[in-house]
Amino acid sequence: MTEAVEYDVVVLGGGPAGENVVDRTRAAGLSTALVEAELLGGECSYWACVPSKALLRPALARADARRVPALRDAVAGPLDAAAALAHRDYWTGHWKDDGQVDWLDSIGAHVYRGHGRLHGTRKVAVTSPEGEHHVLSARHAVVVATGSRARLPDLPGLTGARPWTGREATSSPHVPGRLTVVGGSVVAVEMATAWQALGSAVTVLARGAGLLPRMESFAGDLVAEGLREAGVVVRTGTTVEAVVRDGSSGPVTVVLAGGETVESDELLFATGRTPRTEDIGLETVGLTPGDWLPVDDGCRVPGHDWLYAVGDVNHRALMTHQGKYQARIAGGAIAARAAGAPVLETGRWGAHTATADTAALPQVVFTDPEVASVGLTLAAAEQAGRRVRAVDYDLGKVSGAGLYADGYRGQARMVVDLDRETVLGATFVGPGAGELLHAATIAVAGEVPLSRLWHAVPAFPTVSEVWLRLLETYRG
Repeated sequence: MTEAVEYDVVVLGGGPAGENVVDRTRAAGLSTALVEAELLGGECSYWACVPSKALLRPALARADARRVPALRDAVAGPLDAAAALAHRDYWTGHWKDDGQVDWLDSIGAHVYRGHGRLHGTRKVAVTSPEGEHHVLSARHAVVVATGSRARLPDLPGLTGARPWTGREATSSPHVPGRLTVVGGSVVAVEMATAWQALGSAVTVLARGAGLLPRMESFAGDLVAEGLREAGVVVRTGTTVEAVVRDGSSGPVTVVLAGGETVESDELLFATGRTPRTEDIGLETVGLTPGDWLPVDDGCRVPGHDWLYAVGDVNHRALMTHQGKYQARIAGGAIAARAAGAPVLETGRWGAHTATADTAALPQVVFTDPEVASVGLTLAAAEQAGRRVRAVDYDLGKVSGAGLYADGYRGQARMVVDLDRETVLGATFVGPGAGELLHAATIAVAGEVPLSRLWHAVPAFPTVSEVWLRLLETYRG
């Protein structure tokens, strides 16, 4: 290998989390190298958040328009699938990362293309696609931001059946005539929504009793109802035992427990994630390849004062916005330690503590209806031993919701900490519900007393008036 090149910080992984670390450390004046084997911008930009939302936008816009009397007839026809796919391709930059390269150049980051592996303490070895070798040495920190990949179960026939994962589901150049989706996760319900709207006959096979099992149960129920009304076959409590696909093309058959079969043209497995750590040199620093990386609340790996892990790879919160948040926390901590700060802000909600990962985690599921949640569900709060009360309200009864859409159906829940009279969590389900979320996130993260929320007056007639209705329901 060549002689080591020294930087203040070396970041392994160029997705949103890794890029945000680079942004923070460069802003602090620290020299930073970024190592990436694929496209700069990572999973979210090319195979997850961005392309999936581009595919979902026409589906959701049409669904909203169909609930407005003056528009219903105008949008009665099918979507232009070719235009939707072209729009998706535009938002992924046609799977080129030129824009990301230009931005990294503009902030003075040094990009190394190739496969990076830890090479002992504070070192990363890089092998380029051309076979060149480099060793990068970090004065202050190495940050692992290698993310996660789809996890496929060990099922007879699955590998040879060439199943879709989230990557293929968001990047397919064609609309399958029939699509089977295995799973009840966010990826499963979003892709079922998108491809059904674009013309596929979609069947969802969920192993659990309902969809979106980590959210309030009414969220999964309303999403299942919406999918069925759109024409998706939704089956819960099903177990896949084998997959059969003969030849290089042709239909794929899923074999269920009991011998029943489901045939389709493509098969998507959305059944979880696994960390991208199997070949990044963890063994050279006493860690186990293939494991999630444990971190403290500052995203530093215990026992390694120079090693940080941000984003999916630490398994704290597998969402892009949380990975970016962790990157801001870790980047600030690295910069503070490099500057010799005697004490860091490591208390709850401190500048160097990722408190929101556990206390104020926001998420939107872009289905019809949308689901938006932040903080703790009722079950999670009770399990944590909190004395709580769930306050529910029919979202469709809010004047703004009725004006938004004829026959608006939805539900809102606020989980209240009875000892402190603050909001621990909130969930909204309904058309456009995602836009309600940030107010709830501020209430949860700010630990705003309910008595103060009475003074946060929602404009009439908006759907946000649900906040007033929730407070009124709580007060009784």
